[in-house]
Amino acid sequence: MNQELLTELEQGSKASEIKRKIIAHHIENGPATITELAKILNLSVPTVTKFITDMIDFGCIKDYGKLETTGGRYPILYGLDPDSGYFIGVDVKYTSINIGLIDMVGDMKRVEYDIPFKLESSPERLNELCNIIKKFIEEGEVSEKNILNININLPGRINPKTGFSHILFNFGDETPLSEIISEKTGLRVTIDNDTRGMAYGEYTQGCCVGKDYKHVLYINLSWGLGLGIILDGKIYMGKSGFSGEFGHISSYDNQILCHCGKKGCLETEVSGLAMHRILLEHIQNKESSILSKKVENEEEITFSDIIEACNQEDILCLEILGEMGRNLGRQVATLINIFNPELVIIGGTLSQTGDYLKQAIQTVVRTYSLNLVNRDTEIITACLGEKAGVIGACMMARTRRFSEV
Repeated sequence: MNQELLTELEQGSKASEIKRKIIAHHIENGPATITELAKILNLSVPTVTKFITDMIDFGCIKDYGKLETTGGRYPILYGLDPDSGYFIGVDVKYTSINIGLIDMVGDMKRVEYDIPFKLESSPERLNELCNIIKKFIEEGEVSEKNILNININLPGRINPKTGFSHILFNFGDETPLSEIISEKTGLRVTIDNDTRGMAYGEYTQGCCVGKDYKHVLYINLSWGLGLGIILDGKIYMGKSGFSGEFGHISSYDNQILCHCGKKGCLETEVSGLAMHRILLEHIQNKESSILSKKVENEEEITFSDIIEACNQEDILCLEILGEMGRNLGRQVATLINIFNPELVIIGGTLSQTGDYLKQAIQTVVRTYSLNLVNRDTEIITACLGEKAGVIGACMMARTRRFSEV
């Protein structure tokens, strides 16, 4: 994108705000006619025509050809030029990183999965993260000057408005993490919570594509338990960006200490970490599983082992998963009563166990939510799987550059 236009967009003038709104509209809705834009922006057709002409000259907008109609003159569609800017999304997991590059219209141009990375809150790991990003850029064909934003999704409590991470890479100084990474990479950077990124990925490129959903809940059931909330088509962040701490609802009198420092959180009984603990307890009590041999041999049981055992219909693993689904279902029923969403998406690593988890959740939801409310809510399994995070990070990078999510 032309540097002059980027500079203008940062000025905050009335003209720059209109241009920003035009870009944001195209990001959310795709190409549009000048008449449509004039109605949305509440401006005259000649005024919008002038703005569109300026943005075409700057290489941001392009002519997509005439829109076929049933009669009269065919209006011209205008939309974003795919090559006018690129965006990088980084999805940071506990043992790996996924990183992708999209163009201005949101098409994925390049992606790398499962780059080895051990997530630890240390300066060394932060430098390693920045080096992975820089290497990804160096090995690509897109020039740094054409990369308009990098969005990084991290676990934990993130304030995307201020750029602060309050759990990871928080070393006690007053500089936001987004600014630190920006300085190390030399590019504009935003950050957000990983569950919100996954929710945004499913909403923009997954389960919700082609459907007019506006109110969606995304349950991230991985090692932990998180919630992504979309209201009126926008990611809901809350006052400080901490919305969705679903796993830390006080639900049990089990005296199990959660990693948040409190006892009895939902996450202590409903999460990948909880399933790992419960499974080991059952095997040590001589209950049979296809993973029993590994425990007897003192081998480590990984999350992948548990997922595979569920998909091989290991009875013990499925019993634990079913009980976890029922416990989760009661809480999902509460969410449905509160938010009245059109869609609840069951995502995260544990959603890869097929329909076992979804069926257990659905059964309980029907029991504990109001019939008048739940009949309008569909519960489905996420369709993007492990790709949701990096896709959401890329799409957030683009949206955040021109408007608030």
